[in-house]
Amino acid sequence: MDPERVLFVCIHNSARSQMAEAFLRHYAGDRFEVHSAGIEAGRMNPVVVEAMRLRGFDLSRAEAKPLSRYLEAGTAFRYVITVCDETSAERCPVFPARTERLHWSFADPSALAGTSEEKLQRTCEIRDEIEARVRAWLGDGGGQS
Repeated sequence: MDPERVLFVCIHNSARSQMAEAFLRHYAGDRFEVHSAGIEAGRMNPVVVEAMRLRGFDLSRAEAKPLSRYLEAGTAFRYVITVCDETSAERCPVFPARTERLHWSFADPSALAGTSEEKLQRTCEIRDEIEARVRAWLGDGGGQS
């Protein structure tokens, strides 16, 4: 049986969706083909790269990908999970009927204010929230048809 495809979407594919992709791949990469993209592709957030490094994940070579890459290719996904705020999630295009769309709202690390240390600390908190949500989804039967 082929693994089900999951796409995590946020605004720039520079933080939240990349972290969610890394966690789902880590915890259930054998069950899913995991991707992430941004409504508008940006550049990887270096604070996110550092926060993930502190947990043993290397995102230093991760590429911020535009959502259009998947739309133009006609890639089908079983799950599309938006990980941005409600307003931004509404900008995500509609996917075919078989796609289950979920929304998990997380703060945007690129919008954080404060010192470098404060930004890293808050990004680590967001990272941990994302990891917990991925694990809870898997525990709730996420990906089980």
